[in-house]
Amino acid sequence: MTGAERPEERIDRLERAFGPLEEPGNPLGQDALLAADARGEIPPGAEHVLDEQEFNAEFVPAPLGGRLDRLDVLGRVLRPVFRRDASLGFGYGLNCFFSAVPVWTAGRAEQRHRAARLLLGGDRIAVARHEVAHGNDFVRDEFAAAPDGAGGFLLSGRKSVIANAARAAGLVVFARTSDAPGGLSHSVLLLDRRELPAGRLRHLGRHTTTGMRSAEFGGLEAVDCPVPGEALIGGAGDGYALSLRSSLVIRGLIPSIVLSGADTALRTVAGFAARGRADGRSPLDGRHVRSVLTGAFLDQLLSDCLALVATRALHVLPRSMSAYAAAAAYVAPKLVAESMDALSAVLGEGTFAEDGRYGMFRKHLRDLPVTSLGHAGSAGRQVSILPQLPFFARHAWFSDPAPPPALFRLHGPLPPLDLSSPALLGGSDPLAATLVEGAAGEPADSPLYAPLTALTGELRELRKEFAAVEPGDRAALVSSYSFGLADRYALLLTAAACLGVWRGQLHGDGGGDGGGDGGRADAFLADPAWVTAALHRLCHRLGLHLPPLPEEAGRRVVAEVLARLHGRRSYDLYGTALA
Repeated sequence: MTGAERPEERIDRLERAFGPLEEPGNPLGQDALLAADARGEIPPGAEHVLDEQEFNAEFVPAPLGGRLDRLDVLGRVLRPVFRRDASLGFGYGLNCFFSAVPVWTAGRAEQRHRAARLLLGGDRIAVARHEVAHGNDFVRDEFAAAPDGAGGFLLSGRKSVIANAARAAGLVVFARTSDAPGGLSHSVLLLDRRELPAGRLRHLGRHTTTGMRSAEFGGLEAVDCPVPGEALIGGAGDGYALSLRSSLVIRGLIPSIVLSGADTALRTVAGFAARGRADGRSPLDGRHVRSVLTGAFLDQLLSDCLALVATRALHVLPRSMSAYAAAAAYVAPKLVAESMDALSAVLGEGTFAEDGRYGMFRKHLRDLPVTSLGHAGSAGRQVSILPQLPFFARHAWFSDPAPPPALFRLHGPLPPLDLSSPALLGGSDPLAATLVEGAAGEPADSPLYAPLTALTGELRELRKEFAAVEPGDRAALVSSYSFGLADRYALLLTAAACLGVWRGQLHGDGGGDGGGDGGRADAFLADPAWVTAALHRLCHRLGLHLPPLPEEAGRRVVAEVLARLHGRRSYDLYGTALA
């Protein structure tokens, strides 16, 4: 296993190591996963597979000895795990990455090397966040770190729900260090709990959850626990800023997480719909069933377009990515949740199966609300978008140039990864310019002309609304009306990402995974059928009136759903070969 190994090779090796999900005798197949989930455990052998694949190396930057050099690749490498079990993917490694991002972003060289040694040595790192910037705290409790008079701190307090609380050797703790107002009250500490005095940090027991039942969530309590001064990450009072900066990196991965579970759910329902009955008919004969499968597949592609843009923007447009990462983390879970509801209606009573052929659907349906919450909820993501929109309305929309083609490439080189480079607020909005440029260049007889014209018109309406907001008028930005406008803006970014990916295919960007099915995936992604159907779907969500979707576009998309079902390929942009 070398650093020069292609991502496709790592993904394929991981997929084959787990084996076919539906195979009854597979010790890591769906029967074993569902049985372990019912017990609240990770299947024996699952973590062993990830250990053998050195999976933790995916979360450690390459200069520190790991394999992390591109955020878009990290999103893809996660998918074979999350397609099977979100508890495994989150508990084994992704939460370690979430925990380590503040260290990678602002830690001193020694701290970064320490965190890297923990992960590369097979240990876990957990994070205890504060409630100021995070809307997903189960209870409102926190840690505090008081000066000990000798340059260090005394850590006290508790957090009731921390992922990997019992098993993590490393801890990243957001602790109150000051009563200062604003965002200067908290600091961040990196601890190795093996070096802490015995009895000063105790485990409070495990909490059960409805979703991700096999993940270990527990509490920690510190009682005057001495912490050395060199544990401080960044400077005193940097906690809030570090939390926001970490969010910019983390949010771009949310679509990859949620679409992975939804991939398995869609495959389950597609298999149900495609099975023949004794009378020679199948559920696919119904227009509604075909429509639901088409819509769910389009939502997968839309979510992956957002995943692509949000992760590649960190490399290509770090000064503009803030809104894109927040929009990706906001929109993708909503799209997937709504398509899962529609798929539930098709599966019918199979939706309630806890085991057997349809049990995986219910498992992913339960896991989705936990996996999509991330470390801040939907409202938090909208709040981070809204302050930027008046500036975009006055200075960016209809005047910014379109982004570089590299933003939309499924493959191809990227600038080096620099997790400290993203800006908290964007100074431009080149992604939105993709819509404007696309509408201006589309001939009137093209099937894309109507949806692009309607979407560009919606951007003009948003420009009027937000240009009217006076600078500094915070009240206008926290109204329910403004939140609704932010929702519409996020859908416009989704449309722009989708359009950009399709246009990238026309210019020769390969869409396959290098596993032999790439030509087929390329042909589909270069076909205007899917992007036409996807833009129609977004226009429908926005309430924009369009002529009917060309029937051929719908037929082409549902045909691809079935082709990927029978050809055992993933439902994302890459059409990856499955075990």
